[in-house]
Amino acid sequence: MSNSDNLNISIVTALFNEEESLPELLEWTDSTMRANNFSYEFILIDDGSTDTSWSVIQSLSLKYPVKAVRFRRNYGKSAALYCGFELAKGEVVVTMDADLQDSPEEIPDLYKMVTADGYDLVSGWKKKRYDDKLTKNLPSKLYNATARKVTGIKLHDMNCGLKAYKLEVVKNIEVYGEMHRYIPYLAKVAGFSKIGEKVVIHRARKYGKSKFGLNRFINGFLDLISLWFLAKFGKKPMHFFGLAGTLSFIIGFFTTIYIIADKLITQANGGAYRAVTAQPLFYIALVALIIGMQLFLTGFVAELVTRNSIERNNYKIKEKI
Repeated sequence: MSNSDNLNISIVTALFNEEESLPELLEWTDSTMRANNFSYEFILIDDGSTDTSWSVIQSLSLKYPVKAVRFRRNYGKSAALYCGFELAKGEVVVTMDADLQDSPEEIPDLYKMVTADGYDLVSGWKKKRYDDKLTKNLPSKLYNATARKVTGIKLHDMNCGLKAYKLEVVKNIEVYGEMHRYIPYLAKVAGFSKIGEKVVIHRARKYGKSKFGLNRFINGFLDLISLWFLAKFGKKPMHFFGLAGTLSFIIGFFTTIYIIADKLITQANGGAYRAVTAQPLFYIALVALIIGMQLFLTGFVAELVTRNSIERNNYKIKEKI
């Protein structure tokens, strides 16, 4: 194995108020791991649960190979996964939800795709879903179509909680904010390009209710734009702001020159003319000039911040000789 603890799999699960599902989840997962002769660890991150989830985890840790972290408050799934990835030591790291909608019986095939087929990351695809079609299925399809277009990663279900990764993948990406939705894109940006997909079974929720609402799709779109921008211009912001500012300034400048020249030529020929400041186009040109200067200065300041960042030369090296 590639790690000192000789573990095949680390299973990372972020949870919030899942006291009813946890015993069944761990029993089911443990029987699957034993049936396939996998050595494993279960890393449970209690994201500020207000029920008895932590007490349940404590009792389960006496029976199963559990590592657990309890947050003082609810920080969100990204924070939980970040901490789980920090603790993971298995050759393959699997993420799954605690609500029993993901089947542990999918793990052996995911493990094989990573170890035998050489994938850096394998994402589940819940082809047949049991969620409400209006509030989840349709927005999810739109969200995934947009994500495929922006990221260039051809996954049908980028936000599926059931995923498998090489250990080095989770050690070389930083999940923050609500970026857990875009871990495949984070992996791609970090240089892990072999990303696969596997159709997985989606089960109806057995206990409780979903912790996510429609606002996740709005936030998800905004996060996608942020990630795209950071990946493309994070280390060279002037290339974006400087270009946009220069174009805006040029448009405003030449429009102003045109207005003044047109007025002078008309005046010289004895024709009727309007004052430059009486023309609406002049104010549009003036706004373009101001916006252009502001964008250019924004790029300049962003460039100064980037060049003084401790992360400016943080490159991911694959191997050395």
